[in-house]
Amino acid sequence: MSSVRVAPWEDGEFAPSELLAGMQARRPNGELIGIDRVLLRSVPLATGWNELLRRVRAEFSLELEYRELIMLRVAVLNHADFEWGVHYPAYLLAGGTEEKCLALKAQSVTNNIFGEKERALIALTDQSTKQVDVDAEVIEALKHLFGETKAVEAVATVAAYNMVSRFLVALAI
Repeated sequence: MSSVRVAPWEDGEFAPSELLAGMQARRPNGELIGIDRVLLRSVPLATGWNELLRRVRAEFSLELEYRELIMLRVAVLNHADFEWGVHYPAYLLAGGTEEKCLALKAQSVTNNIFGEKERALIALTDQSTKQVDVDAEVIEALKHLFGETKAVEAVATVAAYNMVSRFLVALAI
């Protein structure tokens, strides 16, 4: 973490115990990672961030494999290597493949290894991340393939992980 642009929070510094417990609960082995330690520089930010991302990661009905696919694609598009490193193993555990990971790294994903639902999610992620505006046809396809709730959750996952990647990249985490 030597290149991080702000001093990360250190063990022993003040942070509300409830917040620390919540952040640790989201991490394997309860280990805080780089982004957590930077977020802890602002307790209100860390509190809201932790709650939002916990819900995206644990409570959405959109299947975890699809959420992780979105997270990886956002990481590629925004050059967020840290984000890729965190979500790559999670995507594989959720059912993704090495071949799909490699295909996601292309600037334009045209690989036929992705199914219809995955291609719709990649189209959403690419448009929302690169140009912000998303074609109505992409949203209609998502609603047809997933239903309205999961379509909304897919859009929210893209938005949330764009927030994450932009934070990571700006602060060199």
